[in-house]
Amino acid sequence: MELAHREEPLNWRAAWANQAHAHPYTTLGLAVALAAVMLLLITSIWRVAAGEADAALRLGLLGGLAGFAATAIGALPALFLHKLSTRTEDTMLGLAAGMMLAASSFSLILPGLAAGEEITGSTGIGAMTVVAGLGLGVLLMLGLDQFTPHEHEHGGPCGAGCGRVSRVWLFVFAIALHNLPEGMAIGVSFSQGDLSVGLPLTSAIAIQDMPEGLVVAMALKAAGLTPSRAVFIGALSGLMEPVGALLGIGLASGLALAYPIGLGLAAGAMIFVVSHEVIPETHRNGHQTPATIGLMAGFAVMMVLDTTLS
Repeated sequence: MELAHREEPLNWRAAWANQAHAHPYTTLGLAVALAAVMLLLITSIWRVAAGEADAALRLGLLGGLAGFAATAIGALPALFLHKLSTRTEDTMLGLAAGMMLAASSFSLILPGLAAGEEITGSTGIGAMTVVAGLGLGVLLMLGLDQFTPHEHEHGGPCGAGCGRVSRVWLFVFAIALHNLPEGMAIGVSFSQGDLSVGLPLTSAIAIQDMPEGLVVAMALKAAGLTPSRAVFIGALSGLMEPVGALLGIGLASGLALAYPIGLGLAAGAMIFVVSHEVIPETHRNGHQTPATIGLMAGFAVMMVLDTTLS
């Protein structure tokens, strides 16, 4: 199996071309999603450049930095913890999955539906606007999943050129794919300077980033890294959140319809990650019940946060 992974094309262009040939529909979907993202970004550059989005930039960046700080704080106990049981890991990941699902519903989809209806004057057209964003988010994450080399703790390597990258970096790329949509969600939620949307979502993401940071650092230790290096890389993985926040602000700060589309896109990306990566990971070791209880607890915590902070 290891030998098969090393039989890779000599360069990244060939690896990506082979992946595109093997998955033409996924490639087309990624191209459509990237084109839409670029269009949204271009239409909002003038507003950001003109200083009209200063409040949104400040709030979004602070929200992304809060996610980064929470990830780093969560990773710190890995310095002295010897090992986490798989049952504990799966329960913690289930908690994070529940909070992500609830955040997608209460802090992204519902405000998106309200904004879409207000902008278009139609409940149905407003809903379809959010659905379009959901589809773009799924296409974006599905394409990135296919073309980014990465590996999850209990799964094999996947993505174009995975045999050309060490196992540690494969895992780091997997973390980056996971954190990017969370940062985008923070940025989109603050893109209109609305604390009632951004604060509950950012609080939920920061809370669930702490157990995620610990699980990531412990997994890196299990992959052979020293405790200090595992904590350092685990903390650095949180940097994708302020990066994603800036991207999210850019996506939703231009045209009026960009806001509900951006909320839908962030929700679609987060739901994709939960369904495609997190839940299967928590059920892989036979701990479905504690993982599901954790998911329900996380969903309930986010529901309370959204009610009290909005």
